[in-house]
Amino acid sequence: MGLAGFRRRGGTDLIGPAFAIVGVLGFAFKAILIKLAYASTRIDAVTLLTLRMIYSAPFFALMAWWSTRGPEAKPLARRDWLSIAWLGFIGYYLSSLVDFMGLQYVTAALERLMLYLYPTIVVVLSALFFKQRITGRIIVALALSYVGILLVFARDLEFAGDPAALWLGAALVFASSFLYACYLVGVGPVIARLGSMRFIALAMLTSALFIFIHFLATRPVTALLVPARIHLLSLTMAVFSTVLPTYLIAEAIKRIGANRTSLLGSMGPLFTIWLGSWLLDEPVHAIQLVGAALVLAGVALVTLRPARN
Repeated sequence: MGLAGFRRRGGTDLIGPAFAIVGVLGFAFKAILIKLAYASTRIDAVTLLTLRMIYSAPFFALMAWWSTRGPEAKPLARRDWLSIAWLGFIGYYLSSLVDFMGLQYVTAALERLMLYLYPTIVVVLSALFFKQRITGRIIVALALSYVGILLVFARDLEFAGDPAALWLGAALVFASSFLYACYLVGVGPVIARLGSMRFIALAMLTSALFIFIHFLATRPVTALLVPARIHLLSLTMAVFSTVLPTYLIAEAIKRIGANRTSLLGSMGPLFTIWLGSWLLDEPVHAIQLVGAALVLAGVALVTLRPARN
């Protein structure tokens, strides 16, 4: 794609692609921060997720307030609150929880690649529930994606010290991808009614409430008394891998469209693989790179619409 692909009225817009790249890199960095926290001290997934949301919630509260200031912001109906609660539960609470749990057992690279499968799951769910046709192009995309992930998983399994733990971690991360796909299938009409930033802010606040309830029901408050390094990692995760990329990706989609944003999103797994090797000493092998290439190619076939004459 050349520079002309990013043209808007009035000239060339580099802000949209820049927002997409920085947002994608922010999301990709999340797994690295989680693995660094696990390596630093004994901390469980629920406590770490709670710390992330403690630092994220004030930003999303500000975004929610800001999004209601415009004249186009309509009062929320009962169905809107129910949709926000449900989608926040599956898309940001439950999906995040099983992802954090899975990262206790799998590498950051495998986690990012498995999460990146969510567009393929969306396609299958849409075919099952909305009778959307599965074309030959989609079948090829699914085959590429899942052959690729099997190659990466088989390579990790070969060198795993505890194969059962790897299977558990992979199942948890795939469950996270599946839950996020379910969220995406149902989120469209709600965003159309409320606007993307208003919905995301309210859904994230709702998920924070679920997380806080979960933590208080299962952990003592003293569990939050962790080393300063964990607080710093949690704050970094909240700002640079949660709040900022959420806003930047939404703005990128507004400026350059979902297809081009998805194309730039393919940088995410590659960035995670590189950071995992650099910061976590995760080994990188040719089979892993081939598997990653197959996954990226398959997801690109699913997410990018073919050109029309």
